[in-house]
Amino acid sequence: MSDLIEEDGPGPNAPEFTVSEISGAVKRTVEGAFTHIRVRGEVGRVSRPRSGHIYLDLKDDRNVLASVIWKGVAGRLATQPEEGMEVVATGRLTTFGGQSRYQMVIEDIAPAGVGALMAMLEKRKAALAAEGLFAPERKRALPYLPEVIGVVTSPSGAVIRDILHRLRDRFPRKVLIWPVAVQGANCAPEVARAIRGFNALQPGGALPRPDLLIVARGGGSLEDLWGFNEEIVVRAAAESQIPLISAVGHETDTTLIDFAADRRAPTPTAAAEMAVPVRLDLLAWLDGQEARRSGAMVRGLSQRRQRLADLSRALPRPETLVQFAAQRLDRASDRLPAALRARVSRERLRLSEAAAALRPATLRRRLAEERRRLDDRADRVAPALDRLLRQRRRDLATCAARIRPEALSREIDARRRALALLDRRLVSALRADLDRRQARLEGLERMRQGLSYQETLRRGYAVVRAGPTVITTRAAAERAGALEIEFQDGRLAVGGRPAPRGRKTDEPPGQGNLF
Repeated sequence: MSDLIEEDGPGPNAPEFTVSEISGAVKRTVEGAFTHIRVRGEVGRVSRPRSGHIYLDLKDDRNVLASVIWKGVAGRLATQPEEGMEVVATGRLTTFGGQSRYQMVIEDIAPAGVGALMAMLEKRKAALAAEGLFAPERKRALPYLPEVIGVVTSPSGAVIRDILHRLRDRFPRKVLIWPVAVQGANCAPEVARAIRGFNALQPGGALPRPDLLIVARGGGSLEDLWGFNEEIVVRAAAESQIPLISAVGHETDTTLIDFAADRRAPTPTAAAEMAVPVRLDLLAWLDGQEARRSGAMVRGLSQRRQRLADLSRALPRPETLVQFAAQRLDRASDRLPAALRARVSRERLRLSEAAAALRPATLRRRLAEERRRLDDRADRVAPALDRLLRQRRRDLATCAARIRPEALSREIDARRRALALLDRRLVSALRADLDRRQARLEGLERMRQGLSYQETLRRGYAVVRAGPTVITTRAAAERAGALEIEFQDGRLAVGGRPAPRGRKTDEPPGQGNLF
């Protein structure tokens, strides 16, 4: 019975397929059945190779779907996939024959509801906070009255009009606007470039560098404000060297740039109020300070005037303060002439004593003594050398009797060399000593000639004598009668007999008084 039943399975005439044909048939079947699909799942492994494509896994609690986002699509995505996000991906299914696998080509991806966005936001907030980007010690104080304010916002919205209107009402300032997109895919990179661009401006350049930045946007949904939650914007705000106010959304809206900014404003209008004070309040405060300063000055002057008057009553009269000093000055003035005369007398006595020590006769005696000492030493050198030579010869003869001829010859030669060296040293020392003493004698002779009164006579002066006495005044000359005048080249008798020729004219008996 079983032989009459046909067996299942291909018969010998069944067609054969190649691997590529099977792979192509499967590809056409899959792509034809799933041309456009939306898949909800959790993002698993994410890979971003250098080619720019993004490879990721979509998974649930039981299965995994391999997916790819081509480079051109990845650059246009509003939300970049991150591991752990719950997303809804839109695309199509296809197969990859090289690995016998199927995959999804994603054309768009979005978080799966507000809950997924909030979970991703909390995860990103925790990561950035761990890096210290939200630390309070990093925040800078806002300038009290900035000269230039930079505003990063949309130029066509109501936000910029509110900010400008509030600044004009409170305290008009210069405002630089950097237009950006405040939602969509271009929002995050444009806002980050604007913050860094303001910081890149150089102080004193053609375009003034702002003293304060305001990043502003009106209210909206979480998806509309998502650009201000991007990591690139948060890092740009944290790196800003210019103090920054975040004014994104309304009072209940919170974005990550609020934590990285130096101050958060609930609304753009409140940001303008934080940026500048009220001008009228400042003027009123200045008026009050001026009134306080004037009052304090008047009170201070009055108090000091009263204190000066009190102190003046306690002080003595000016003439009483200088009376004792004037008395001491008078006493010193009375004693001054006598003190000067006594000082002059002491100095004159010291001068006379010094002149007596330098008289020509004294100098000649010292020169004679030095010559005698030098001659005596010169006379004693030759006998001392003879005695030394005789002693050396005796020693040499004594040694010669005890030493062999060869050693004796060597010893004699050595002694002769030593004696010759000693002789040269003695002669050199003697000559050096003689030269020093000769130089000293010549110096003393030059000093004697310089101090001699004959040098004064050579300069045109003359000495007037009456006998042995030197005449220094006219009255003494009138009483003397016969005078003798000594010039450089001799003496001349005036009104009497010629001067005696018994002694040399260049050797006076004593030092004269030039005064």
